[in-house]
Amino acid sequence: MNREDFEMLDSDLIYFDNGATTFKPNLVIDKIVDYYTKYTANAHRGDYDISQKVDYEYEETREVVRKFINASSSKEIVFTKGTTESMNMIVFSFMRYYLKKGDEVLITKAEHASNVLPWFELEKEIGIKVKFIPLTDDYKVTLDNLKKVLTKKTKVVSLAYITNVIGDIRPIKEISEFIHKHNILLCVDGAQSVPHIKTDVTLDDIDFLAFSSHKMLGPTGVGVLYAKKKYLEVMRPFNYGGGMNQRFESTKELEYKEVPLRLEAGTQNIAGVLGLKEAILYLEKVGIEKIHEHEMNLRKYLIERLKEVDNITVYNESSESGIVIFNIDKIFAEDTSRYLNHYHICVRAGNHCTKMVKDELGVKNTCRISLYLYNTKEEIDKLIEVLKNSKDIYNIIL
Repeated sequence: MNREDFEMLDSDLIYFDNGATTFKPNLVIDKIVDYYTKYTANAHRGDYDISQKVDYEYEETREVVRKFINASSSKEIVFTKGTTESMNMIVFSFMRYYLKKGDEVLITKAEHASNVLPWFELEKEIGIKVKFIPLTDDYKVTLDNLKKVLTKKTKVVSLAYITNVIGDIRPIKEISEFIHKHNILLCVDGAQSVPHIKTDVTLDDIDFLAFSSHKMLGPTGVGVLYAKKKYLEVMRPFNYGGGMNQRFESTKELEYKEVPLRLEAGTQNIAGVLGLKEAILYLEKVGIEKIHEHEMNLRKYLIERLKEVDNITVYNESSESGIVIFNIDKIFAEDTSRYLNHYHICVRAGNHCTKMVKDELGVKNTCRISLYLYNTKEEIDKLIEVLKNSKDIYNIIL
């Protein structure tokens, strides 16, 4: 789909690492160049024409994001550096003051580090308890399993909508409906979901959502924190400085701006924000549903073809996203990746920033293929051809 829009695809490169980052369509790149060459100025600072143009486009992006995830107000959209910073803001700017010693937070062992380490740190800092929702035999989250570990002390459930290794789509709406009846907050890592499936924070009644631009065809260094306005309004700023204050005096009197600007101190990645807008408009033009359908067709084809290779183990055959993890029997995952790289095929190898999932999978490192709209069956055919010849792997990489 739309391969002509991506200059990176002009070479013989086969890119299967879209879970890590994605290629950028030409119009996103053009928008960034346009900003840097025609109207570079800071946002929310100047009264001259090009600065006001930047102000307009920056805030227009906020509205584009709002519509994309169906938030109630553009004031619920905060620009950050990425999912990691957004998750840290949720934990250290809100949860640190909302939770008390002994309160429980539920996650899983399949979560990305960004949805694990902040909670672990908060546990050490204020004495909350992080607990794990058990996974099913095929490594998925169910409401029934969540209920097994939920107690009267449970205050937060924090889950990826789609996990970056197993690739399963969690039943977020079902979980949300249940836990909100018990006054439990829902925090969602949307890094792998927002670029691939329709995400509706209102329909799913999500309290907090974090996602990144670069995983959805946009620039690096830009992310989004969504939170219901009532939570954003009591969130303490993560950074303090220019752009987030109304005034401060030598008497130490001060006044901060309203959200979201109160949470965006300093000069933001303006070019990145404008590029994110173009990426979202591009995704909407192609159609998220169409993209997901394309990925599922490719996934089905990929699984079928991998079964033709005798020495391949696939660990997540039943998952519902474009993520497939596998290993060549008795071959270290990084060696497989280096072997495929010899043929200009890019896959991810390792633990994928999800170091606890080995407790579930029984294997520490895997190779990950993560598909996106510009991947093709022909690329999969080339992958299978190379894998069938993997008996020569050490002749190639040594």
